[in-house]
Amino acid sequence: MTSHPAKHLSPSLQFLILVAITIGVLLVGNLIGAGLVMAFYGLDMVLNIAQLNLAAPGTANALWILQILGTTLPLLFVPLVFARFVVKQPQEYLKPSSNIPWTLFAIVFCVMMISSPLIELLSRINQHMVFPEYLSGVQKWMRDSEDKAEKLITLLLKMDTVFGAIANVIAVGLFTAIVEELMFRGCVQTIFVKWTGNVHAAVWITGILFSAFHMEFFGFLPRLFLGVLFGYFTAWSGSIWPAIWAHFINNGSAVIAVYLYQHKLVKIDPNSTQIFKYPAYVFSFIIVLFLLFLYNNVAKKPKTAP
Repeated sequence: MTSHPAKHLSPSLQFLILVAITIGVLLVGNLIGAGLVMAFYGLDMVLNIAQLNLAAPGTANALWILQILGTTLPLLFVPLVFARFVVKQPQEYLKPSSNIPWTLFAIVFCVMMISSPLIELLSRINQHMVFPEYLSGVQKWMRDSEDKAEKLITLLLKMDTVFGAIANVIAVGLFTAIVEELMFRGCVQTIFVKWTGNVHAAVWITGILFSAFHMEFFGFLPRLFLGVLFGYFTAWSGSIWPAIWAHFINNGSAVIAVYLYQHKLVKIDPNSTQIFKYPAYVFSFIIVLFLLFLYNNVAKKPKTAP
């Protein structure tokens, strides 16, 4: 009997291979994306985007080409190739099983809805964090980088029609949820479970890496919180689908909120960090803990045959 190829690769080596593949594929994807933008819109468009001159016609379409070819498709390619051809254990590393209680999806929905005050609180804490004086230059660089990223996101999420909103819900909500969860809660978290031998450590390490990957320091804590939620959804159920569902709810609802605000259908600015009061934070914390306890117990029930 031959052993699985993954057993010949230590978790640390698996992680290094995954990182190397990711960097390589992202570089290739960005080069292809930039090439297509130059082919369709000219070199000036690439230079304008790099300099944040975003007023030229077609800039939004060019940004979408760069986003899809430079990030979305590469991040889908990486976990699929890694799980299928490197470790050759796609079931374990991608966790595609749907043989789970469907009640979990209802619990996940409730968690994501009720956790909004907690996410706001963490965002407020993050926004008010101040670096020591000797790191003021680093803080300024981080703030400037995030301001630039916000300008790009604002353009990408400019939705003039309902069709544009639906397209963004699919692209930003669904596709991003699938590729990032396969990458992080699928491959990365599985590697760290094997590496540390501790599910909780793996969930938190993966959450930290997930948040750091987005390179938004002033959104680090709320994204870490979300990453940990997604991690436990996957670890306790053994399936990637609850995490994808949770990620989709988070991203999709954000897109819908932006659309409604842009068209003055709601008055609450989605970027506001002062919507809830402190009692809501406490209530949210208690209910989310209860729902996670409930999720864990439901997930532990014996599974029926598919």
